Amino acid sequence: MCGRFSLGTTVRVGQVFDVPGWPDLAPRYNIAPGQDIAAVIQNRETASREFRSLRWGLVPFWAKEADIGNRLINARAETVAAKPAFRTLFRERRCLVPADGFYEWERQGRRRQPWHIRLRDARPFAFAGLWDRWQPAEGAPVETVTIVTTEPNALVSRIHDRMPVILPGAEYGLWLDPAVKDVERLHALLRPYPEDEMLAYPV
Repeated sequence: MCGRFSLGTTVRVGQVFDVPGWPDLAPRYNIAPGQDIAAVIQNRETASREFRSLRWGLVPFWAKEADIGNRLINARAETVAAKPAFRTLFRERRCLVPADGFYEWERQGRRRQPWHIRLRDARPFAFAGLWDRWQPAEGAPVETVTIVTTEPNALVSRIHDRMPVILPGAEYGLWLDPAVKDVERLHALLRPYPEDEMLAYPV
């Protein structure tokens, strides 16, 4: 799973993801479920990329209670096209979740050792995300997000049995484009990131 990540690198993030007007965000080194996180979506009408603040923990539009979001912080790549909570979003509401690292915990006997995992050059990257808008009985709509996970590469597999889907920059446009609804084409993007481009160190 992916239960914690960081976005400590905030300089030029808007340029990396081609988002005009990216806000001046404070560095965050331990982003947790239930918190608002930065995301990038593509506007259906203008086709431009936009910043969006989304709560981490998906609440599908049809949910009766917001508590379901506590269980939907991740979506498994293997079933994302079929599960009711994700299948429509997989075709229509995909987003990028900027990060510069994520955490996984390795079991070492009775203790668990946290590891921070990032790209070798420390540049920001994007998780594959799905988002939705939920309308409570009272109050304003709430926009939420889940991060897609997949099987681990060789580096991460020594620590954990899952890893978040990290999308190469060349695939951002395809993932964000709401006009792309080909499930097989999209599913092909949900693969482990090359381990030789990543580093892991204990924290």
